[in-house]
Amino acid sequence: MWRPLLCVSTLSAFLLMGAALQAPTAGPAPAQSPAPAPIPPEAAAMVSPVKVTPESLAHAKKIYGYDCAMCHGDNGNGKTDLAKQMNLTLKDWTDPASLKGMTDGELYYIILKGRGSMSGEEGRAPPAVLWNMVALVRSYSKP
Repeated sequence: MWRPLLCVSTLSAFLLMGAALQAPTAGPAPAQSPAPAPIPPEAAAMVSPVKVTPESLAHAKKIYGYDCAMCHGDNGNGKTDLAKQMNLTLKDWTDPASLKGMTDGELYYIILKGRGSMSGEEGRAPPAVLWNMVALVRSYSKP
């Protein structure tokens, strides 16, 4: 006689806990993520010391494929499933206007340090590779 009552009460407890976990909670809305820190002027003024070659660009594309393409896309258009899932609005680098006004130093700094949800390559790739990645990003908007 106690057994059916115990089963029903246990089942009821689990259902109530599940409902409580799924119920929306009242409270303040999540804060907007802060605007990214400005790029230091000395970083923006940097100029690539690297002569880009087909081989160095191919190596940069390989690194890009491992670390960047999942969000930025194989061709740099920023339209990937992961970007959509993360609610990211990424620049379409296939559009020449998307990088207009950005210096190579600014791109290098963003690749090095990261930006927003993007982690940087600092400590993972040498400067020459990062400069070649800048050239790779720029190449996506060229015919």
